[in-house]
Amino acid sequence: MKWEGRRRSSNVEDRRGQRVGGSGGGFSPMLIGPLLRLLFSKTGLIIVGIIIAISVVTGTNPLTFLGNFMGGGGSQGFTTETNYTPSAEEDRLAAFSEVILADTEDVWNQLLDNYREPTLVLFSGQVSSACGMASSATGPFYCPGDEKLYIDLSFFKEMEVKLNAPGDFAQAYVIAHEVGHHIQKISGITAEMDKIRGQVSEKEYNQFSVKLELQADFLAGVWANHSQKSAGWMEKGDLAEALNAANAIGDDRLQKQATGRVTPDSFTHGTSAQRMKWFKKGFETGDINQGDTFNTNSL
Repeated sequence: MKWEGRRRSSNVEDRRGQRVGGSGGGFSPMLIGPLLRLLFSKTGLIIVGIIIAISVVTGTNPLTFLGNFMGGGGSQGFTTETNYTPSAEEDRLAAFSEVILADTEDVWNQLLDNYREPTLVLFSGQVSSACGMASSATGPFYCPGDEKLYIDLSFFKEMEVKLNAPGDFAQAYVIAHEVGHHIQKISGITAEMDKIRGQVSEKEYNQFSVKLELQADFLAGVWANHSQKSAGWMEKGDLAEALNAANAIGDDRLQKQATGRVTPDSFTHGTSAQRMKWFKKGFETGDINQGDTFNTNSL
């Protein structure tokens, strides 16, 4: 891809090097002042006495209870800075990701009325989102609660080494897929998925999840179509890189590699063939109206 020198998105939060403390025992130093004021009040002495008693019985660190009482707990946790120095290659990947995000903004602002641009969060190790805590092992994900895409850039290395899916356009496909989930959020599809959760069996919900993921693959293909028309930055082999990446992260292939067997009822993202098919359909048509995976008998 000819991406160097192109516009980089400003909708980026760089949280690399931040360590996150969750609700499982984390205590923020910022709470020390308020806690001291609480300790020296009459009400505070009573509350602290109760908390210490509970801590003795449960074996839980009393600072955890104090922190949660003062607002330091919850799924968001707190962050502290570390002496993190990204490598030159990682900074290059960060710049690349910002360029790809910027291009998705250009394309979707053209195709959709009142498009609401998502934010890309770069993190290392672990991160706190409106959807809860996540680690690098989660892989790239989109959180509808805060409309942000999250990615640890080390995932791109894993794609190359562990999944045998190298290439910059393969990496672009990953980002465009998560942006596809954002489009589903702002168009109301994610809300419809939330409604049926708990109303159907796990097997049935998995089938809906597959349709959701395949539609995000299709939307990534639509982006690639319009991006190429406007920017002309794809090079020979780029499309093959994206299709290879889609193939590498199919449920059937990943299950086969992990366990040696395949369980279709547990699929949540689609087979390798399905993922390649829908990305390719989006790329070949460029027509957002042809991606209704929920109302088709053949995925």
